[in-house]
Amino acid sequence: MFNPPVQPPEPMESFYGPKPKERAINILDDIVSVEVSDLFPDINERIYKYGGDLSAVTKSTGEALSRVDMSMIKPGDTVKILSSEHGYSIMGGDVYATMLEAVKDNVKSATGCKDVRLMVGAYKGFRESDEFIRRYELDKRFEGKVYGYGPYDRDVAIDTEIGTIYAIKKIFDGDWFIHCYYDDPREIYYHRQIQRAFKPFGMSYVRFETRSCYHMNFANRSCNYLPIAVFYSPYIQQKYAFSCVLRHSPNGILKVDADRDLAALDRRIAISHLRKYGKMMRLFHEIDEAIAVADGGRWGFYLHAGGTIFGVFMHAHDDLFDITNAKVLGGFKKNAKGEVVPMTINPACKVIVLHQAWPGINYLGLEETPMVIAGEDHAAMWQADHCNPYISETARVAPDLPKAMEIAQDLYRTDKVIIFDGSFGHINCSRSLAEFLMKKAPEVNREVEEKLLPMWLKQRGIDPGELDSHS
Repeated sequence: MFNPPVQPPEPMESFYGPKPKERAINILDDIVSVEVSDLFPDINERIYKYGGDLSAVTKSTGEALSRVDMSMIKPGDTVKILSSEHGYSIMGGDVYATMLEAVKDNVKSATGCKDVRLMVGAYKGFRESDEFIRRYELDKRFEGKVYGYGPYDRDVAIDTEIGTIYAIKKIFDGDWFIHCYYDDPREIYYHRQIQRAFKPFGMSYVRFETRSCYHMNFANRSCNYLPIAVFYSPYIQQKYAFSCVLRHSPNGILKVDADRDLAALDRRIAISHLRKYGKMMRLFHEIDEAIAVADGGRWGFYLHAGGTIFGVFMHAHDDLFDITNAKVLGGFKKNAKGEVVPMTINPACKVIVLHQAWPGINYLGLEETPMVIAGEDHAAMWQADHCNPYISETARVAPDLPKAMEIAQDLYRTDKVIIFDGSFGHINCSRSLAEFLMKKAPEVNREVEEKLLPMWLKQRGIDPGELDSHS
């Protein structure tokens, strides 16, 4: 009934994370893979899955850009292609690098412009950009015109409707820029699938002081109006050429989409995600108990299983697409004193096992959800992490993954295991969880199609008739 586990994308070795290890699927017993298209037969479209033919991505990029007006770009202009760090971690990163190279080639061919530069963004480290450039041979792909940037680089002040915002000067000092992004629905628990395609204008393209507002100053609502204010500022609009986005579904890469109208592009993304990712997220909501294994490069929050990140499973006890639901970062429960307190992590996530994942993003609710770190060296990185200062007091440490799973089973006895290892198109998990998901999927499909999807669309002012034309 189920396939053998599928080899996931290889993690990129980095200064910021542990050295890549043998993958969890090769170590744990009774692991299978369940196909997304078996769970939801209507989620079957894709042009690329990890290990496939990347020429399909190049072709799709060319088709998308053939419909975009580039007449503003002149042969003597400088054009900067803006890329963001997480794109390089999706399906091994080569698919994103392929789209970026295709954008460069198409712009040069269509406009005669020779000075097309790639800007490689990083989250907060000072080495990430250089690591991406080396790993994906971006210097070679872009004839040496590749430049890293980060949130601490020199700023440029821009006036917006909500006041002065500080953007990264080096990425906007050319004649034109192209917003090259990806739409896998990370951080749904913040942006709620509202203006998702604008997100880098409040994060990747601005100084740390501004991007901190995204998470810290205005809670989740800043994720919507802050990037909108930046994007529509006169300074940005006078340099904006167009947008090109790597479009996803839980099954893989749908296509490359491009448009000068970012709002229209964002609407197409929202319609597609509400239906496709809505079903996967609702299926994760149905999981009653599981041990979650983080097994991949970069931060555990952003590791995929069936194209859906671990961060979504951590918050899957809420309907994150229902914007009337105010419990964005968790539900509520009574503590030992009988006080009502926030519940920051999905209670179905019984134990988190970190096999290979970067430190650097805080794990909320460690007092509620046990964590086991596989490997002494791995644990040392986490125990020195400023984002998780109490982890040394709460997390258990095991010498390897088998021992970590033994500890996890002692903490909570279940045979349901889900592995977040970067996989699209399938979920690597225990046989018992695969059987559970297959049993639940038909009812989830009906609930989304008949009840939830119409509600989600209505909340965003989207006519259900747009589904067929834009999904």
